[in-house]
Amino acid sequence: MKHDYTSLFIDGQWVAPHSADVNTVINATTEEAMGRTPISDSADVDAAVAAARRAFDGTGWSDLEPAARADTLERFAHELEKRSTLIAETVTAENGMPITLSVPANGYSGAGFLRYYAGLIREFPLEETRAGDRPGEILVRREPLGVVAALVPWNYPQALAMMKIAPALAAGCTVVLKPALETALDANIMAEAAAAAGLPPGVFNVVPGGIEAGQALVAHPGVDKVSFTGSTATGRIIGEVAGRLLRPVTLELGGKSAAIVLDDADVATAVGGLAEVSFPNNGQTCTANTRVLAPARRYAQILDAVTDLAKSLTVGDPFDPATAVGPVVSARQRERIEGYIATGRGEGARLTAGGGRPAHLERGWFLEPTVFGDVRNDMVIAREEIFGPVITVIPYRTDTEAVELANDNEYGLAGSVWTGDVERGTALARRIRTGTIGINGYRIDNAAPFGGYKASGLGRENGPEGLMAYFQTKSILPPVTA
Repeated sequence: MKHDYTSLFIDGQWVAPHSADVNTVINATTEEAMGRTPISDSADVDAAVAAARRAFDGTGWSDLEPAARADTLERFAHELEKRSTLIAETVTAENGMPITLSVPANGYSGAGFLRYYAGLIREFPLEETRAGDRPGEILVRREPLGVVAALVPWNYPQALAMMKIAPALAAGCTVVLKPALETALDANIMAEAAAAAGLPPGVFNVVPGGIEAGQALVAHPGVDKVSFTGSTATGRIIGEVAGRLLRPVTLELGGKSAAIVLDDADVATAVGGLAEVSFPNNGQTCTANTRVLAPARRYAQILDAVTDLAKSLTVGDPFDPATAVGPVVSARQRERIEGYIATGRGEGARLTAGGGRPAHLERGWFLEPTVFGDVRNDMVIAREEIFGPVITVIPYRTDTEAVELANDNEYGLAGSVWTGDVERGTALARRIRTGTIGINGYRIDNAAPFGGYKASGLGRENGPEGLMAYFQTKSILPPVTA
């Protein structure tokens, strides 16, 4: 698998970049080059924003009937599905995601978001009337915001990009996408699908880049809205810029979510489910439930079960359907995770599984699934987002203490409650300060608003709320009468 791109997708065509810098994408499993793309600079960002501005202001995309935009989104979905295998395999090579996850999360998720928002915009009320204090009716209009800067990370590149692109396009906005350099290749495949679907020139543009491109895009005077997914540290910087510019911003940031195992839970069922909610994508998931809260009287039993689960997960080639844990995205990311493992040991936590590099894998940025027991909620490994296959098991005595521990963190993105009594679990879930939480499992749904409390971000994606984020609201007032 080899992809080399020498051009950027701007204004509906592949154009020569202004920048001469080249990005080499490295296969996370083989540590070999798998493709190249240009690294966009501020001049390339200028060209992309200008194209998006023309498409919004001058070509009628924002003025099309919603049904016409929906038709285009459905063609885009069809073209992505035609490339689903290529997209899934490309992302697996780029970031190490097991292919069994990459097929739905990258191969088909983008088409799913496009179809969801195509259906929603066909029926969405863009105007409504309401009674006011005086005679006559108030006309309330929803109008597209304009040019959207979409900045996405490398861990779920297709899904996280389309969570922004699909509602923005449905609303009538135009988009400049800045993918992470680690996963720039699959973003270009998305651009090829957009071109084949017949998106008008400038409606969708792609500028792979690093810090320079990101800074230029966020602060660009031609951008009307910023939507970012990534680290909380970067999100704070973007939020500061957007605040100074009075620019709408959606920030989907980090997490340190809790999986609360209640004392009535079936341990085998609960712990079995943690393979999906605590170790997804080799732990490189913002919603990963990496703090397992276990009742004190069953703590040893649950810790042993979590430890056995981690030891049972197959680590290896992410293209092998039997693999549960592939490599992390880069050598730098692995070293960062190893630093946290060393910190956990130094804090006095008890390592019960993993902690090192698999001896049988000489190449690739692999780490063993790692479990720490005897963890206090004030330890670094229980408070900071590690973004790797590392989880902590923390005891609690009462349901109230479990809620307090879950909430005692700067993040509030996801979580889960495991119980034999769904009503009890739902009541407890209501008390957790988090944007999303599952009962006996956790899966994001296209129709469910997604986003965080506290340091996990601002705003919501998915559902009708995700579409509303790309509209301005205008009130047209009735005539004033004497």
